[in-house]
Amino acid sequence: MSARKSAYLRYLHDMGDVYITISAKEPKSPDKAAKSTAAQASVGAQISPAPEMAAPPLQQPIEEAATSGTGKAPAEKKTELHEFYAQIKDCQKCALGATRTKFVFGTGSADADIMFIGEAPGHEEDLQGIPFVGRAGRLLDKILAAAGLERNRIYIANVLKCRPPENRDPLPAEERACIPYLYRQIEIIQPRLICCLGRIAAHVLLNTKESMGNLRGAVHKMRGIPTIVTYHPAALLRNENLKHPTWDDFQFMLKFLEEQKE
Repeated sequence: MSARKSAYLRYLHDMGDVYITISAKEPKSPDKAAKSTAAQASVGAQISPAPEMAAPPLQQPIEEAATSGTGKAPAEKKTELHEFYAQIKDCQKCALGATRTKFVFGTGSADADIMFIGEAPGHEEDLQGIPFVGRAGRLLDKILAAAGLERNRIYIANVLKCRPPENRDPLPAEERACIPYLYRQIEIIQPRLICCLGRIAAHVLLNTKESMGNLRGAVHKMRGIPTIVTYHPAALLRNENLKHPTWDDFQFMLKFLEEQKE
């Protein structure tokens, strides 16, 4: 059995599939099978710039380093993130500031190669102040482990830093108020790749309304940084048929990173 198939079987086991057999075939995304095959043949040729959302001015401007974090040591990036958190943790730029329990800044390595971005904190995240620690977060941990990624070596954040009531979708005004904070985090960390988790994060960061089917399986550009799109773990909790396409997306992402090292 190939190492990739073994990893895929472990992934299915960890994700709770009950139909695992030793002869299980590696997945092909139902909506992207043809495109994914072509994309994986030559990932580098798939990079396509996307229109970028202009960051609106902050109500209280934050001083930015002239070098935008490029070439800085991990310790310096970590310090910048801590300082930035201290500046914005009491934010009241939108109504969500009055309803949150904790401000959910982000977590992980300040020198991460990959930055995962979701839409907004949920109930558990609001209580703990850490992104992706609820059911969807635990599922994300399993996906990362199956892909050979350590959570403490990546960085995870959301478009919004505060939980919308009842986990509703973020409002446009909330996105506009909060997105400069995320842009600054990206600027400090300077990841080699961004992974948008779900439709909302993809639409905000890539400034598009394209479907997930059209966005997956390609490498886009967000402020000059290669960006891919996959399903939010919460979607997998609702629809187990998305587990296979998500595996495809993570393999595509890892293949792209390997090609960049060559």
